[in-house]
Amino acid sequence: MLPRSCDWCPRACGANRAAGQRGVCGAGAQVRVARSALHFWEEPPISGLAGSGTIFFSYCPLRCVYCQNRPIALGDAGADVSLGRLVELMLEQQQLGALNVNMVTPTHYGPLIAAAVRQARAQGLDLPVCWNTAGYETVAAIRGLRGVADVFLTDFKYADAEMARAFSHAADYLQVALAALDCMVELSGEPRYDSVPFRGEGGQVQMQQRMTRGVIVRHLLMPGHLDNSLAVVQLLQKRYGNAVRLSLMNQYTPVLGPDSPAAQAHPELLEHPSREDYECLLDFADTIGVQDYFWQDGQADEESFIPAFDLTGVMPE
Repeated sequence: MLPRSCDWCPRACGANRAAGQRGVCGAGAQVRVARSALHFWEEPPISGLAGSGTIFFSYCPLRCVYCQNRPIALGDAGADVSLGRLVELMLEQQQLGALNVNMVTPTHYGPLIAAAVRQARAQGLDLPVCWNTAGYETVAAIRGLRGVADVFLTDFKYADAEMARAFSHAADYLQVALAALDCMVELSGEPRYDSVPFRGEGGQVQMQQRMTRGVIVRHLLMPGHLDNSLAVVQLLQKRYGNAVRLSLMNQYTPVLGPDSPAAQAHPELLEHPSREDYECLLDFADTIGVQDYFWQDGQADEESFIPAFDLTGVMPE
């Protein structure tokens, strides 16, 4: 199943992963997982009250210079797991009461995860599967998820090719992400929801909304780059309208040291997005007719959106 000339992501680096060679993403022959646990900071119909059953995969094909999850993107955190253990992780999240199973940064393991999902479903997994991606995907990879991914939770980072090149080494990001998003919408259709019970402390039951099909497109406002965000929102609204739900985020958190090459070249990455820019972005979305989008209240970057990648839930007890 592992490729002898890897083309699982748009980098198409040609690594012989079947022989253990590592690709541009950093991944070789083994699936590496850094955390498997309930997560409460996704969009409301993803996390709900019960939490999303997130499985965080190590390594990443995009490697943004400002990455908030750098320890896993570089593979510094995580442990190798078998396909059988990956199936168990999904079933364990279901046992914990998760609203869904959420594959975080899965691109470079896509066919392996798809095989594990099919095995898990054969063993009783009946939760929606969420594909949580940076948006830099091949159309072939997305088409391979037919019958596997129910919900796509995808980034759309850039409308500006130079910004994509400088920050993510991907000058082709716009064209690649649009083609992938077209395919996600084709496969998943317009957003659909159900309601499922959640039993809280004291036994009180509340109903929680859950997305069962559809696409949520996340866009992170970058400090000093409001124009890029306005262009992204305008493009997505014109192309997809209500076929996707937008999530406009202000949670960018500076993680670079001031002496790092990226910060030296782009000092704005040492800042937080301004409240004024974020309000301008939200006002723009309202003005052009974006309906029912997600937004973040207050200075979201001050909250704990970055979990500990300490192998929680990864190894059997």
